[in-house]
Amino acid sequence: MSIKLAIPVLIASGLSSMALANQLTVYSAGPNNLITLLAQDFQQQTGVRVNVFQGTTGQVMARLEAESSNPIADVVISASWQSAIDLKAQGDLLAYSPEGSEYVPDFLKDTHYVAQGVSALALVWNSNSGLPAPADWSDVTAAEYLDQVTMPDPAQSGAAFELLTGLLAAKGEDATWQLMADLKQNQMIVPGPNARALNPVLQGAKSVVFGAVDYIALGQQQQGEAIEVIFPTSGTVAAPRPMMIMASSKQQDNAKAFLDFVLSPEGQARVAEVFLMPARTDVEGLRPGLNELLLIEVSDDILAQREQILARFAREMAN
Repeated sequence: MSIKLAIPVLIASGLSSMALANQLTVYSAGPNNLITLLAQDFQQQTGVRVNVFQGTTGQVMARLEAESSNPIADVVISASWQSAIDLKAQGDLLAYSPEGSEYVPDFLKDTHYVAQGVSALALVWNSNSGLPAPADWSDVTAAEYLDQVTMPDPAQSGAAFELLTGLLAAKGEDATWQLMADLKQNQMIVPGPNARALNPVLQGAKSVVFGAVDYIALGQQQQGEAIEVIFPTSGTVAAPRPMMIMASSKQQDNAKAFLDFVLSPEGQARVAEVFLMPARTDVEGLRPGLNELLLIEVSDDILAQREQILARFAREMAN
């Protein structure tokens, strides 16, 4: 009796293991359509089912923390380079250099992570607003922009945090925090992550986003929205989007194959479709590339001051 019962149990167990071995869980910061297409392409190519959780960088990192005792994610794609630095320092990442990494500039890769693509931070101006187009970050502190400016919350947007670090690197602490104070005095609002900062400008309720993630706005512009993406004359910050394999992953072969695919010419073409800059230099983008932008260099020392910077920003913007 017991022998007869054991046979289907073993068979079921074997089928379950095979099913588990043929899937992958990816946690990704937006855009939704990019990770959806990458997952579909990879599944069609390999037969590996990709389970996706998509959210802001803050939501992705919070979920990883909540699941730390029972990890679920195999691959993580963040919009914050610092998040990859932190996860590596904590010993949470698997060392892996995907196929195609040789085409990625050194500053966009590490032994444990590599850029999926790159965005930059910009001013986004509603061309129907009746206000002049700003040319540089400080322009929107002028009285004519009173109550007309939004900014993504750097506590919820990894790219907005990296803009803060860039301003600190370029201008110094005193000038940067004075700029934030002037923006607050000019009634700038900080409504949440990137989309919440952009939507009021798209709708005409506000006129300018300070520190918009460029690829989102470029996509909206292509769809006919009356906006312009302006890269400030004093320079801006590139925000690479690291992708990495969790050391806790039980699907490491599938995870490696997924990173290989995203960094392939086909995967990088998908990245370009959403107006991100491809990480690979041999894949052409659909928007200004890194060599066309005046970029501010940010040291790891400044990036490591995340909690202090966010706390100071919250104080400056408090009512």
